[in-house]
Amino acid sequence: MSEPLTERSARVVAARKLTRRSGRDAAGLFLAEGRQAVAEALADPAGVREVFATDAAAAAHADLLAAAPAVPVRPVTERAAASLSETVTPQGLVAVCALRDVPAQSLVQAPPRLAVALAELADPGNAGTVLRTADACGAGAVVFGAGSADPYGGKAVRASAGSLFHVDVVRGTPLPDLLPRLQAAGVTVLAADGGGEAALDDVAADGRLAGPVLWLFGNEARGVPAELAGRADVRVRIPMRGRAESLNLAAAAAICLYVTQLAQ
Repeated sequence: MSEPLTERSARVVAARKLTRRSGRDAAGLFLAEGRQAVAEALADPAGVREVFATDAAAAAHADLLAAAPAVPVRPVTERAAASLSETVTPQGLVAVCALRDVPAQSLVQAPPRLAVALAELADPGNAGTVLRTADACGAGAVVFGAGSADPYGGKAVRASAGSLFHVDVVRGTPLPDLLPRLQAAGVTVLAADGGGEAALDDVAADGRLAGPVLWLFGNEARGVPAELAGRADVRVRIPMRGRAESLNLAAAAAICLYVTQLAQ
């Protein structure tokens, strides 16, 4: 067995650059840490460049690593694995994966029945959670508009719990340009807005969730920008029977997407 790579080894130094967005974009690669993320990545081994594993992680996940024999597994020290991790407790198992972006035009040419667009969403944990929820509800794509968190950052990848590998990702697209093109292709664009003119249950009852549908969610504090919400077919509010002031973004997205999947 070869000697474990250290935190100063060239391969580890190169991989560490992927913890920054500029490094990911330059290399066209990102890191996926932990068994769940690595397992989902290895389901398409052509998209995995290599896996770094400590001795303990390699022993604990021998079955997983043996299932993709064409993917190189590099032994690393605990310190090297920690240098690639953005968590307090590194898991010792990290895959280097190719970015999974698809062009926005693919959504226009073949709109999925359900998709999500995020306008200036700031928190990477929310980004990953929305990806996971979109996957659970059968969405085909999530669009990260210009200014949104990077879905390939460590926190977002962890929060997606592997769903990043199941849903098409579109990044950096100017949403004011994309929305009219989707509408022209027959997509109903719905903006989640606490002050929206239509209630979610009414929109479901009148058939507007039948699809194809794109849900537009905004910034955690400011919501969907007014100019962008004005481009939607309908601004939709979630009726609240209790006394809560509002719902956080992840909860609102889960409700909207769940109700939509039921309608479809």
